[in-house]
Parts: sequence; structure tokens; C-alpha cells
Amino acid sequence: MNNTYILLASCKDRVGITNLITGTISKYDSNILRLDHFTEYENENSEEGQLYLRFEFEKVDSLKGALEKELEQQNIYFELFDSSVNTKIALFVSKEDHAFNEVLLRVERGEIPAEIVCAVSNHEDNRHFAESLGVPFYHVPSNEPKENVEEKMISICEEHGVDLIVLAKYMQILSDDFVNHYKNKIINIHHSFLPSFIGANPYKQAWERGVKFVGATSHYVTSDLDEGPIIEQNVIRVNHRYDVKSLKKIGRHVEASVLAQAVEFHVLHKVIVNNGNKTIVFD
Repeated sequence: MNNTYILLASCKDRVGITNLITGTISKYDSNILRLDHFTEYENENSEEGQLYLRFEFEKVDSLKGALEKELEQQNIYFELFDSSVNTKIALFVSKEDHAFNEVLLRVERGEIPAEIVCAVSNHEDNRHFAESLGVPFYHVPSNEPKENVEEKMISICEEHGVDLIVLAKYMQILSDDFVNHYKNKIINIHHSFLPSFIGANPYKQAWERGVKFVGATSHYVTSDLDEGPIIEQNVIRVNHRYDVKSLKKIGRHVEASVLAQAVEFHVLHKVIVNNGNKTIVFD
């Protein structure tokens, strides 16, 4: 249903918050279609919790302004979205195509309610995939100073009104300035084995250690490399019969699906970032 508002809200938990919001919505004869809430306590001895809420309800004239005013007066942090407005995505990619195409095709099929407005890459390899679906493709080589490269990428994103940047195996480290320009608006994917392997040839390292799981993690990008708030994770069980090639193959599958799921959660406005280092995902 596209004729709805989606509210994400958080505040210190206290009696009456949910009732306050539902009461305001009902005053305008709007029907609540979905309601999720969760209270988190810092530890088992905490008496005061943090409340997280997600509402989806029918759009009614004047309701948006009235609800925003009420929430502001109550010092409740909130974001209010119109479900008919699709998130505009910029796909960043290097040479590998699996995660790039997974997101591209899921959006094209309507499985992810968003619009991919541009693709940006430091290589030409994936141009034909993007342009075959009418997505503008920008080749921005990484052989210039990082500041110049990122200025070009920001310019492209601003030209297309980008709301979300998806790093679909974009193999470049973004500067703190770039990341801060799009706080909690950049989603990345990387392999995460149990145990984890870093550096060159992670699949070879994993094979040498005889891993039993291959996994992937999708998260928001922060200035701490690969340590941003986690949105989605998954693992697939493997065994001694898998060689390095097989591990890479199954790794591509799990990376692509985990990234696409994280993007879907974001564009459906199901994610709240808690204190900058953790997410609440109403899946």
C-alpha cells in the first residue's frame, strides 16, 4: 500500500507514549495498519529503557503536521516518511557484479520499492548491466587524488537527488568527509567468516582453516572501517568438500542476498540506528 505514512520514533520509555501517538492518529480518522515497538534496557539492572516504535498508517489531510507537532512537544525523536515516495539509490561498484546485479534486478522487478537513479564505478566492467536497464552509469577512476574523486561522486549524487548510496562491492575506502556527508545513508557489504579472515585472499584463508560457515554482513558505513551499525547478516553451512572456487561461489550468493535484504529494510523504513553503533530492525 502506497497511500500511507511510516513513522519511526524513539525516546526514553515512559507510560503513555504509544497511546499518545495512536490517539493523535485516531483523531484524524486514520487507520493504523502496522505497529511495532521494542524497549531496550542498557543492562539487567537498568530501570529506565529506551523505546523504539514503528507505525504505518493511512494518509489523512492535516495529520502529518499535527503528529509532528505533538512529537516535538514531547521531545520524541522521529522520522516520518510518505510510502509513495521511493528512495533514490546510487549503486557504487568496482569489478565484481554479483551484489550490483542482485540489487539492480530486485529493484527492477519491484521487489525493493526504490529507484536506482545512477551507478558509479571506478571501472567500466558493469556499464552494460546498468545501461541495459536505463540506469545512467558514471565512470569515476580512482587514479586521481581521493578528494577530487569524491567531489565528483558527491556532485553526481546531488545531481540525481540520491537518498541512499549502496556499496555493491565498491572496493575503495571512503573518506570521513564523504561518509559524514551521508550519515547512515551508505550501506556496505563484506564477507564475514566464522572465524573471520582479513587481508588478501580471504576465501583461500578460509579454505586452509576448514571453515564450516560462509557468511556476509551488511551495515551502515561509518568512519570506523567495517564497524558500522549492522543491518543484516547471514551464513551458509559448508564442509570439507568445498574448494576455494566453491567457497567464492557460495560467498557471492550470500553477499548478494544479504546486501539486497539490508537495502530492502532501509527503503521500507524498518531500521532505527541506536546511539550510532547499533540498529533496531523491525523485520
